[in-house]
Amino acid sequence: MAGGERDPVLPLRGDPDWINFTWLIRLRWAAIAGQLITIGAVQIAMKLEIPIVPVLALVGVELASNVGCALLARRWRPRQAWLAAVMGLDVLLFSALLYLTGGPLNPFSFLYLIPIALASITLRAAWTWALVMLSLACSGFLFAAHRPLPLGDHARHMSLHLRGMWVALGVAASFIVYFLLRVRRALERHERELDAARAAGARQEKLASLATLAAGAAHELLTPLSTIAVVARELERDLAQPGAPARAAEDARLVRAEVERCRAIIERMRADAGDTAGEGFAAIPVAALVESAVGGVAGTRVAVRPEIAPAVVDRLLTIPPRAVGQALSALIENAQQASPPGDDVVLWVGAAGDRIHFEIRDRGSGMPADVLARVGEPFFTTKPAGRGMGLGVFLARAVADRLGGEVTITSAPGTGTSVVFALPMAQATAEVEAR
Repeated sequence: MAGGERDPVLPLRGDPDWINFTWLIRLRWAAIAGQLITIGAVQIAMKLEIPIVPVLALVGVELASNVGCALLARRWRPRQAWLAAVMGLDVLLFSALLYLTGGPLNPFSFLYLIPIALASITLRAAWTWALVMLSLACSGFLFAAHRPLPLGDHARHMSLHLRGMWVALGVAASFIVYFLLRVRRALERHERELDAARAAGARQEKLASLATLAAGAAHELLTPLSTIAVVARELERDLAQPGAPARAAEDARLVRAEVERCRAIIERMRADAGDTAGEGFAAIPVAALVESAVGGVAGTRVAVRPEIAPAVVDRLLTIPPRAVGQALSALIENAQQASPPGDDVVLWVGAAGDRIHFEIRDRGSGMPADVLARVGEPFFTTKPAGRGMGLGVFLARAVADRLGGEVTITSAPGTGTSVVFALPMAQATAEVEAR
């Protein structure tokens, strides 16, 4: 619709027109306050006779229009035409004020530049040029017709005019700089969000590549492994006949067992690299998730000590359980491999703001800044050959990104490492509420 769509406002909070319209409302409140202060100073402090009733009536119209704009912004979706109409109304009201207070001789007359500057930032070119033409027309009209101010002698006139120009310069500079800085901050924030989105997109592309690679490797390797398993089974059957060497039968059984182990590793690699992306969501208690994650790394030389805060112990998480469990297991396993023998890895679970944190802490040797900067890159690892592929942190971050969370790593040489796997609190509901 031309005037606006009656849509819910909250989903539109990131819309540029909505942001600009709400900030224009705030600037107009500031302008109204400034006009009232100026009127009071002129009438009381400077003892100048101005038509106070018409002037206050114009300020009242501006105030009423701003109240209307604030109400409309709560119920309707703002458009460019709204911004242009409000700025055009401001130009007309400002021109009427100048008409009653000296016209072009009023030192505040160059404040026409403020709506033009705001329009150049917030409006399309056509609306901006239309506002420029309106401002020029109104300003030109004031040269032909206006009500002069009773300023007395020439010296007093010039003194008041120069002081008024200085005040007007400060007002114009403050409004323009304030709005431009706000726009610059918004652009910087938008750029940061774009960088984060690009990084997330790059991680997803890498994850998709890994899934394709894992699926291809599984397809290519499972066929020869199946052939080896069949041959090993036949060989084992032949060697079970009387007179066959016992050692050979044991070797055949070992070959078959190792083939099954290879097949299980390939299936797990394929699942870790991408099959979990299609896993459905399910409600799982925090305690059960922790138990599953710790159970996935049981049997190592470093124990895991879970610590669950009472505030979250009865929470249910609505998540893809296998993906999150594998991500936590990978992070715990990294901490175990970094820890010296005899030390425990602590898994602390608790609420922090609007998120649930799974923090894995070890007391290993830590990581220097250059290594910490690369942690999470696919296939980057500081482990000895054969101890890992460098995918644990990368896949954990992919899972966290998918759920709106994040993985944060803090480490320094000699202080150990802390890895926080954070999920939004919205993923959790109280157990009683879920029931």
